[in-house]
Amino acid sequence: ILFDHMSPEDVRQAVERLKTLERRVPLECSGGITVDNVRAYAETGVDYVTIGALTQSAPAVDMSMRIVPA
Repeated sequence: ILFDHMSPEDVRQAVERLKTLERRVPLECSGGITVDNVRAYAETGVDYVTIGALTQSAPAVDMSMRIVPA
């Protein structure tokens, strides 16, 4: 189950409710998660945390590759 764009407290509450079920499913949270708040999400009890900000907010690098005959 993917929790998307939810607060850490909302994720925590959902995880607690799901733990009462007999069947165990992987739990992941995503959306709005940064390096500054990832700990709060990790402490909710989910199995996976996705941080798109690591790649989406990375500065671009302008580079090229020149191929010359040997």
